[in-house]
Amino acid sequence: MKLPELEQASIDRIVEMAWEDRTPFDAIATQFGLDEKQVIALMRREMKESSFRMWRERVSGRKTKHLKPRGFVEGRFKSQNQNT
Repeated sequence: MKLPELEQASIDRIVEMAWEDRTPFDAIATQFGLDEKQVIALMRREMKESSFRMWRERVSGRKTKHLKPRGFVEGRFKSQNQNT
């Protein structure tokens, strides 16, 4: 999968947002233009294999990583580092 050229600071922020349980993939897409599959590819590239597997187990099927299944918008956690 072709990933766009990103600065190291942006890559670090994407990894941080992906690790946060309450930050949905949609927020990463809005801020950096990467869809869920691209985020997964980036995480696979940037992380050790064991860390990537652990992360995938955590986020697979997690309702908080997707806006639609969550069913609420107000009261959503928003990191101070998050632009949107």
